[in-house]
Formats: sequence, structure tokens, C-alpha cells
Amino acid sequence: MTTAAAFSQAPPVVGTIAEVQGPVVVIRCRGHLPPLRQSLCTFLDSERYIFEVHQHMDRNRLRAVTLHDTAGLARGMLVYDLGMPLHVPVTTECLGRVLDVFGEPTDGRPSLQTSEFRNIHAPPPPLHLAHSTQEVLQTGIKVIDLLCPFVRGGKTGLFGGAGVGKTILIMEFMHAVVRLHKGVSVFGGVGERLREGHELWHELKRAKVMPKATLVFGQMDESPGVRFRVGLTALTYAEYLRDTLKTEVLLLIDNVFRFVQAGSEISSLLGRMPATVGYQPTLGTEVAELEDRISSTAEGAVTSVQAVYVPADDMTDPAVATILSHLDTTVILSRTQAGQGIYPAVDPLASGSKLMDRHLLGNRHYSIAEGVREHLARYHSLEDIISMLGLEELSDADRKIVLRARKLQRYLTQPFHVTTAHSGLPGVSVPLAETLADCDAFLTGKLDSLPEDRVYLRGSIGRLNQ
Repeated sequence: MTTAAAFSQAPPVVGTIAEVQGPVVVIRCRGHLPPLRQSLCTFLDSERYIFEVHQHMDRNRLRAVTLHDTAGLARGMLVYDLGMPLHVPVTTECLGRVLDVFGEPTDGRPSLQTSEFRNIHAPPPPLHLAHSTQEVLQTGIKVIDLLCPFVRGGKTGLFGGAGVGKTILIMEFMHAVVRLHKGVSVFGGVGERLREGHELWHELKRAKVMPKATLVFGQMDESPGVRFRVGLTALTYAEYLRDTLKTEVLLLIDNVFRFVQAGSEISSLLGRMPATVGYQPTLGTEVAELEDRISSTAEGAVTSVQAVYVPADDMTDPAVATILSHLDTTVILSRTQAGQGIYPAVDPLASGSKLMDRHLLGNRHYSIAEGVREHLARYHSLEDIISMLGLEELSDADRKIVLRARKLQRYLTQPFHVTTAHSGLPGVSVPLAETLADCDAFLTGKLDSLPEDRVYLRGSIGRLNQ
């Protein structure tokens, strides 16, 4: 395992296993108790099993969470103190690799060759080194850049239930950062299914994005300790690439809700009383430890995009609300939009960004975005009337708004580069200037004669005849 590489001598014995309760191991210590978050280990058939200290029970016993399957562990086995929290090997050679929570490769290639290690529990940069911007990070995705622009060095959440396109959108963001910003990406798969991780790996290779990406997976069938810490491992690699390459780093986490679930599972196993709706009482602290480390310095920016599963499509769920409080941009993916064939299935009325300010975006962008929202909101309020009485019963002004809103709704769809192999449609990336010009033409009536099907799943209007 990775942590062994940091030691030249055998680690000292700290105690023995007293109980094994699922992924939680009770260890009876000899003398001192190792501090919380310390890495411990034991050996079974020459294989090393790593634990992380989570709770001191009394002067002689502690509870640790194993980062491996506990099958084969037994009472009386010797436990060794590794002398430090979990460390991972860091090098720029991590790009193009698939790693686990320990920084060990899972792509069948050799281990990372480096003598440098980083603690996954590092603090965030001090206040005087942290760097915040009010700068838009363009993605080339029309609906995102227009209505809920990303903050460079900020945190964005993709909220939605199962099957509405969160993972596809994340893959397209990776493609955009590599192509538009010449940056790198780090993907943290928290509780990913094996099939999802395998598909992502091959899709990124097919899209020629993999050489500029690092994938870190903690799979669904692994210990809750792995699922709880794999996000920190991915963040550690993002921080290293930010500090070393001094470039744009996109950190993608799929799925933050599974990180919360792993924390809840560990909390229950440690005997803590559950809090609101059964979540762990430490929910706010655990989410903050992850989110507050996602920051930028003057030399490089870490921009985070996090997929957040919304249980039962309930945005008031305590886990969702806690994550939401840390974000700069919220992108709400709607099952209704997906059902109508609107891809990406972004809800333009529910999504938003802290950059949606006239002084930050400029008068033109802000006015056009508000005009688009007003048209779509009016169309949404008239949908019931249209379904019952028909479009002909509306006033001339409302009919004009509805027809323009329907075109805008379809214009804000586009084919993605990462889905070209499945859809047969070549992916497009639309600069913000072209999106603004097209939406302005829709709002002012210059494109009233253009059929709706001419703007569905296309790029910019100016390229339709090219």
C-alpha cells in the first residue's frame, strides 16, 4: 500500500484487535492512544490492511474504520502505528492515470514513481494566500454561460435525481477545461459503480481528454471509510496540480451525496445518535471540511463542479441544503426538461449564480439573461392555459412571447462532444459572445420567422448555414 513507501523501518506495534464490527475495528492499545485520523495497519497473509482512527473509547481502547474489506481480520492480531495520517504520492505523472484512495493505480500500470507525499487532511490555504475572483469561467455550454455562469475558482453544484444527465454534463466540463482553458481535471468518483467508472475512463480516452485528467475512484462496494475519504484524495491531487503546474484545475466530484451517506454510515457504526432525518450530527462540519479546502491562490485556481443526488427530488433535504450553502453556482437539472427532450436538462428558472449581477457581468449580458428568464417564466405560467384552450386564445403579445420562449428553450439545447459516439451528432461549443448575440436576436424579434426545429440541438445561429 502507498503509505508504506514513506517508511524505511517497520512501524511500531500500537496494540491488538479486540473487536471487529463490520468496517469498524476496536483496538486495545499498549500505552499511548494514537491521535484521531492517524493511520494504523495490520497484516493478513502479507497483505496490509489500513485503518483510520475515528474515536477514543477510553484510556486503552479506540475505534478505527478500516479502508479495506474486514474479512479475515480476527481478535488478537497485532496493529501497527504508521505515525501519520493517510498520505498519497504526488507527481505530475498522475495525469492520465486511474487511482484509488491510497494513490495506488487501478489501471494496470506501474505505481507513481515519486518521493513526495501529501497528507489528505491538509488545511485550506491561509486567508492572506487565498484568492477569490469575480471572473466567469466559460464552458461553451449555452445555457450555463448565459443563465448560471461558473465562477473561476468557485464551487458549482449540479443538482438532480437519478438519470437526468449529471455525469454527462461533468464529462463535458472536463472536455471544455482541456480544450478552452488548456487546464487539467481531477475527477473524484465517490461511491461510483464499477460500470460507471469503466465507462467514464473509456469515454474520456475516446474524447482525447484522458492525458489531461486524473481519475480517483472509491467504488460503491468498498468500505464506507474509502467512500468518506476518496473526495479528500482527489482534492489533494487537485491542490498539488494547482501549486505545481500553476494552471486552471477543474475538480469534479460525483457524487457528494454519497460522501454524506458514507459519513452517516460511519457515524452510526461509531454509536453516535442521529440528527435531522437520520443524518449524522457532524454533517455540517464534515461537508465544510471538504468544501472549504476547495480554494484558489494567486498562481492557480481550483474550480469545483460537484454532482449532488437529490433524494426524492427534495431540495429541502438536510444534506442537499448543507451542500447548497457552500456553493457559488447552482445548476438544477429537471426531470421535466429531460422528458421534453431538452438536453442539457437545466431548469433555467431554478438555476442561478452569484455572478448574476449587472456590475459583474455588464449591462448587456445581464439584460439579455433577464430577458430570456422573463420569456421562459411567462411561457411556464401560460402552459396550463395553452394545454386547455390552445395557443390561439392568448393575446397577441402573449402569443409572441410564447413563440419566442419556445425557440429560446430549444436554442439552449446543444449536442455534447462526449456523446457524439452515441448520438451521431457532432459536439459543439458556443462562445458566450455568440450566445448573447443569438439570444438578443430572439428577444428583439429578428428571428421570429426561423422554425423551431432549426435551432434544436444546434450551435450558434450564425453557423447554421455553414
